[in-house]
Amino acid sequence: MQKYELVTILSPQLGEEELPAAVERITNFIASRGGEVTDVDQWGRRRLAYPIERFNEGTYVITQLSLAAPRAAELEANLRISEEVIRHLLVRKDGK
Repeated sequence: MQKYELVTILSPQLGEEELPAAVERITNFIASRGGEVTDVDQWGRRRLAYPIERFNEGTYVITQLSLAAPRAAELEANLRISEEVIRHLLVRKDGK
């Protein structure tokens, strides 16, 4: 299994009560594919450098995880179709 860092920007339309559920859906998706989430860091709502899908703000969540490489592609495909996620970046961390 590879180690990854996932940065997601969630829609500002999500309320404070909906935000933990959205993060939980992402972590459950990872766990259901045999992955392991080691850390979730919520940075909160930040102003974007440029508008994304008509939004000027987004809620940043940084997730440290371990996942098999083929499953990482599934995760990215799932994040791409999610209406809650306006942008994401999945980066493999080198163990060297």
